[in-house]
Amino acid sequence: MSLTRRATLAALGAGALALALPGRLPAQSAPPLRITITEGVVAPMPFAVAGFVPVSGAAGEAVGRIAGLVAADLAGTGLFREIDPALHRGLVTSFEAPVDHGRWRGLGVQALVTGAVAVEGGRARVGFRLWDVVTGQEVGQGLQFTGSTEAWRRLAHKVADAVYSRITGEGGYFDSRVVFVAESGPKSARRKRLALMDQDGANLTYLTDASALVLSPRFSPAGDRVLYVSYERGFPRVLVMDLASGSRRAVADQPGTMTFAPRFGPDGHTILFALEQGGNSEVVSLDLASGGRTRLTEHPAIDTAPAFAPDGAAVVFESDRSGAQQLYVIAAGGGEPRRISFGEGRYATPVWSPRGDLVAFTKQHAGRFHIGVMKVDGSGERLLTASFLEEGPSFAPNGRVIMFTRETAGEGGAPGLFTVDISGRNLRQVPTETFASDASWGPLLA
Repeated sequence: MSLTRRATLAALGAGALALALPGRLPAQSAPPLRITITEGVVAPMPFAVAGFVPVSGAAGEAVGRIAGLVAADLAGTGLFREIDPALHRGLVTSFEAPVDHGRWRGLGVQALVTGAVAVEGGRARVGFRLWDVVTGQEVGQGLQFTGSTEAWRRLAHKVADAVYSRITGEGGYFDSRVVFVAESGPKSARRKRLALMDQDGANLTYLTDASALVLSPRFSPAGDRVLYVSYERGFPRVLVMDLASGSRRAVADQPGTMTFAPRFGPDGHTILFALEQGGNSEVVSLDLASGGRTRLTEHPAIDTAPAFAPDGAAVVFESDRSGAQQLYVIAAGGGEPRRISFGEGRYATPVWSPRGDLVAFTKQHAGRFHIGVMKVDGSGERLLTASFLEEGPSFAPNGRVIMFTRETAGEGGAPGLFTVDISGRNLRQVPTETFASDASWGPLLA
């Protein structure tokens, strides 16, 4: 479903769906509204999303839903604190009217989002403006997003992404999806299916049935395909699914071997996986077009869970070649691995940040599991979480947030998906219709 991003609302032509901004947009002369994110505690910025204004009569129902989701997205980051909408209901009645910054300052608001919604013929247009209430300046220029009325959630996420980016200086992540393993049934007979959802848990779609065990789904860089491990033949093998058609095929079959722990490379044409043969597991790369393979490791230890660096030049993986699970980095073409983890405990499931500055991992130490991050040279290790059992970190598209699996203890223990900021703040559970595990966070949607 395509959504069109317009540079400015002022550039739109006339018509029933045009959300025109009056006159010229003000220049940005004051210091920009900005949250500086550090590893310390951040005082959330007070913000308000004024009730979006309906431009056409059919837009009435969509107005509240879109404004509410924009506010929920921003508040969910932990960087923003929403001012109670009841305090400013009806304060903005026209998209073109000047903003009374004094009144908003009196409510304690620092960042204000105003907007308008037009609906006609099954299509919706959502425009917004962002205001720095303290300086009385508009931040950037107004933007408009268009799409079908059924895509109202995506429209809201795009508005929230734009607001988030303007205030934090970082890319957004709200208009993205997650592929994961949906689990149901008792712990002793858990049924597992591949599933797809929005990053906030909405719009759940099942990609497979529960006839065969599935594990380790991983998005392609473009978000159009998913790698995963299937046991439909009684042993693990890597398949790739095209999300548009639902077609799937094996990509690494070889007699006498088992394949698992797959992951796409940044070019979308190369994949990594672990290949087990004769009791030995090695890291292998595969060109999907030609079928050509390169064995990156060759060691009697268990080498597995590989992940490319964002530039494709290096690979991080886990290995017990030192006697316990640790993390290693190797050139994408092979060579001598370099160990990067040296703390107490065992390290697993490494994944490179999209920014290229961090490696996230699972750590087990002293009877507890943790999700942590370290610099790519192994320095600066920080543990972000701790619980009975957690694993499998996956970065948001902007590298700011990590999603992972956490499982509760006991016979009734069940897995769920959680997110945490890379600073260790703002731990939140992702709402899912079923038990959920093994998430892969996809790219921003086009």
